[in-house]
Amino acid sequence: MLEAPPVALRYPCAMDGIEGARPAGETHRYGILVVDDEDAILESLEFTLGMEYRIFTATSGEKGLEILDREDIALVISDQVMPGMSGVEFLERVIERNPRAIRIMLTGYADMPSLVRAINEGRIYRYLPKPWEPDDLRIAVKRALEVYELSSENAQLADALAEANERLRAENLYLRREVEARYSFEGIIGDAPAMQKIFDVTEKVAQTDATVLLTGETGTGKDLLARAIHYTGRRKDRKFVAQNCGALPDTLLESELFGHKRGAFTGAHADKKGLFEVADGGTIFLDEIGETEPGMQVRLLRVLQDGEIRPLGSSETRKVDVRVVAATNRDLKKRVEEGRFREDLYYRLRVVEIELPPLRERREDIPALAHHFLDQAGTRMNRKFVGFSNAAMDRLVAHDWPGNVRELANEIERAAALAGPEETLGLENLSEHLRGAGGPPAVGRGIGSFPGAPGRPAPTGASGFTASEEIGDWNLNRAVDALKRRMLIAAVREAGSKSRAAEKLGIPRQSLQKMIKRLEIPAEELVPPERASGAATARRERAENGTGNATSGNGEKSGRK
Repeated sequence: MLEAPPVALRYPCAMDGIEGARPAGETHRYGILVVDDEDAILESLEFTLGMEYRIFTATSGEKGLEILDREDIALVISDQVMPGMSGVEFLERVIERNPRAIRIMLTGYADMPSLVRAINEGRIYRYLPKPWEPDDLRIAVKRALEVYELSSENAQLADALAEANERLRAENLYLRREVEARYSFEGIIGDAPAMQKIFDVTEKVAQTDATVLLTGETGTGKDLLARAIHYTGRRKDRKFVAQNCGALPDTLLESELFGHKRGAFTGAHADKKGLFEVADGGTIFLDEIGETEPGMQVRLLRVLQDGEIRPLGSSETRKVDVRVVAATNRDLKKRVEEGRFREDLYYRLRVVEIELPPLRERREDIPALAHHFLDQAGTRMNRKFVGFSNAAMDRLVAHDWPGNVRELANEIERAAALAGPEETLGLENLSEHLRGAGGPPAVGRGIGSFPGAPGRPAPTGASGFTASEEIGDWNLNRAVDALKRRMLIAAVREAGSKSRAAEKLGIPRQSLQKMIKRLEIPAEELVPPERASGAATARRERAENGTGNATSGNGEKSGRK
């Protein structure tokens, strides 16, 4: 048994007489703080452990805390009974300053209740009785430091995980905002009056949980509008899932929508959640709802009526809270009359029915759509396209597009992929059925029929509206925006107010406001020249009379009218 070696055997220290660090130049992996009011004990511990670790010594708890504050300490060994601050109290302070440091208690007393309490409360890792065997001490210290090392690694992993989680949260927030922006109504191209009316309705519907039925020809953008309803509504933070009801036979569609239990059918090796359960709290988009069979229609009706689903092979129903947006290119009313679609389901689905117009009925959107798809193709191909020639755009606008927006997107993708080094796509880049149309576009259908287009006289109205001067460089995007800008300014000036101008243009007032904002039309440009001139004269007169501020207010009011 060893209590304390002779002083002559003490490990030599360059700072003899000063409590603190080992000699300069000594590099050990871990720092150990030893606190005891007996010098012999400190010398014994330093002799036993000094060759392997950096040893710091203190004769009181107060001095030990000073060392703890300035040194990197992995292990604290403290006597239990000391004058002033006791060992238990000292280790409590250690926890406050360095909670990860491992704590060992030395005791020469049989005060078992206090030791048991200290161990149970987590204040010490273990205790060593005096006197101790050097090998036992080394083993105890080694195991304590292994615990410290593991704790440090866990802390580093926890920090790394926290950092990764924070990074993922930031990325998730960024992606969510990107998705919301991408699928918002502002992200859908449609300045035609018919589309503006649709946006006006759907923006209101999006803020409710009403079931929506989207109708229209294939390729008109029903999927995009369904996503916009979800991502601008109250459920935007929850899931949006989509299922094409015409893509699967009824048996598989039932499993996909409602889920199944293990063993429900051949190949069902595990339980599976259906899309209604996956979308709980969010939105489910049922595309081609008109293709469903009578049995599936009954199950869908139950979900809409009761908010309940029952997985295949299960006898239990489950409640779900899902908003349903359905779409079809079929005439559902006709199918109801033919007995091919349930009438009760039809009325459940069409709480709000929105019909999307075919592209041929909103030709004024074709130039903007074509440029949008060309920009997308250029990004994918790492190429820069400027736009289309006048002849090519005339053909695009004149075409009837039976496949609607989807067909237009595919045509632009094809033209970009097959284009040579040219940056402007011409008539030769279009498909043969577009190039071979022959002759000029029909009046009222080609881009050339729009006011201010190349080869067309620019109209002049009471407000002095012209467009040709705005499109001298024949860039289509700028030409279309310039045309819209002039039309809006002319309409507001002639009508005398935005409300009457919107009515004159056949669009909602809200849509007019958005277009004015997008085109950055200053309020003063919406005032007729004669009124603006009169306001300017009045401002000068009032300024001369010292009432310039009041004049400015009237002028601004006139500009907002």
